This record gives sequence, C-alpha cells and structure tokens, in this order.
Amino acid sequence: VFANQLDAHPPQQQHRHWAQICSGNPTNRIRGCDRYGCGHFGADRHSNKGKHAGVDVVCADGATVYAPFSGQLSGPIRFFHNGNAIDDGVQIRGSGNWFFLTSLPLPSLPGYCVKLVCIHPIRYHGQIQRGQQLGRMLPMQRVFPGITSHIHVENCDHSDPTHLLTPVVPPFPQQQETRWATVCSGNPTNEIRGCDRYGCGYYGAPRHSGKGKHAGVDVICSDGATVYAPFSGQLSGPIKIFHNGNAIDDGVQIRGSGFCVKLVCIHPIRYNGRISKGQILGKMLPMQRVFPGITSHIHVENCDHSDPTPNLERGKGQ
Repeated sequence: VFANQLDAHPPQQQHRHWAQICSGNPTNRIRGCDRYGCGHFGADRHSNKGKHAGVDVVCADGATVYAPFSGQLSGPIRFFHNGNAIDDGVQIRGSGNWFFLTSLPLPSLPGYCVKLVCIHPIRYHGQIQRGQQLGRMLPMQRVFPGITSHIHVENCDHSDPTHLLTPVVPPFPQQQETRWATVCSGNPTNEIRGCDRYGCGYYGAPRHSGKGKHAGVDVICSDGATVYAPFSGQLSGPIKIFHNGNAIDDGVQIRGSGFCVKLVCIHPIRYNGRISKGQILGKMLPMQRVFPGITSHIHVENCDHSDPTPNLERGKGQ
C-alpha cells in the first residue's frame, strides 16, 4: 500500500502549501491595507524602517491557531520586545511529515522554518503535527485599535511565504471552475456597470471618443474597496491603460487556470508572483477623482480581447 501511495503521491508533491493557520480563515487570507499599514510581503512600513519581512494572516482576537506544517517548536519569540499584550510567538522548524500509514513517519519534504508571532502557543518546545492546535490569537485590538487582527508569519530566511499559504492551482483543466470569484468587495455577483454620462460598461459598448468598441467589461467597485483575484494564476504588471500617470492608471495581469485577464484602475498588493482565486489582489483606486459622477468600476479585459462576461456572475448591467 505504501509503495503504491508513494508512486502516486511522491513526498515532494505532498503539502506544497501549508495547512490552515487560523480558525475562521480557511484560505489563509492575507491582511489588506488599513491605517496601520499593509499585510503583504515587502509592504512599506510607516516608520520608514524598511520593508515587511513576512505576511499577516487574518485572524480574529482569541481564535484558535494551528501548525502550518509538522516540526519542532522553539520559543518564545518576542517581536516587539516590550512585553505588550501581543508580544509572544513561537518558531517551527521542520518539513511536515506528510502522512502516516504505520506508526513510523514517512519521508519528509524539504525543510521549512517559520516564526508565528502575536499568538500565545500552548507550549514553546517539542514536536507538533501539521494542523494540530498550536495556540491562540492574542488581543491585537488592545494594542492597535481598528487594525485587521492578524498573525505575523515570517520565514526564518526572510523569503516570501505567500505561495506556501495559498492552495495550489488545480492541475487539470477539467477540474477548473469556469465561473470566476467575486472581484470586488460589496459586489458579490460581479455586477457590470450600466450606462452613465461617461459611457457604458458592457463588452463592445461604443466609446464616446469614437475610438472603437469597449474591449472589456466594467465590474462595479467602490473607490477604496478590496479587490480579489478572480482565478488562480501568475501575476505580471503594472498595467497602464491611460499612460498618463493619473490617480487610476494602475493595474495587473493574471495568467493561469486557462485564463488571462487584465484588471485595471486598481492598485495591486504586488505585481509578480502566484495568487490564488479569492485571495486579496489589491484595492480600487479613486476613480471619482478622475471622473466625478461615474459609476466607479474595475476594467476587466481578457488578454485575447474576447468577452469575459460569461465568466462573471451576471448582474443587471449585463
């Protein structure tokens, strides 16, 4: 049985992403931006003290925290060095034994080493298994009122852990979903912009400037709203649609899962790397500043200029 399992699922292909870290956040969703800063890897720090060396996984105060992989605990980890209410954490070093068929652990993956801080672990030493309870989230709101409470996850070598936190892109086309995820918070059906004094948001709509037809669709999105990846894939950018550096001249391309799309009038959290369906992609830019009175929206354009409407939930603007 073991030989068959090993042939079908070699160790290097097992658990290529980590387990759920916080109860209530099954996809390890990463904190977006709030008045204290942003949660993605490499984000600027408000204190101008360099870049963010980890990622912030959203986690409610008091929530249960789980081990992302199997390994050896060590700690405590003091991130703030001031003894405040969230100055606690633990390190896990190991590879995550991928499963057990007998009482003996099977071969392991290449090693991981990660620090999880702003949590209180149930213990600081000993072995822990992937998915086993690690501890609980500390009261971050007590220290930073109004922040998006989160666990700071930092690789010991200061590399980016983002790709390990998110699910792997499905390997077979027949397993892929053809309907995209919600693109903008506040618009769960991906409703398409109707017509206003600046024009219409549907695919092929005439442009007021007489410069051909609309090559994409405009998904309604309020200025400043959170934007999500419609499918899993590889990011590239920036995408400049206006080429004039105005307040909304930014965007990103996602290629993967059989799709390729450009999303513009948004500011992505990063322009390169992997992203998973439904993961935070960025935020809507201030469209009202450029086009007062328009229906604020994300311009969604297929790379081959085909109509993306069938892949979006149909809204009343369609």
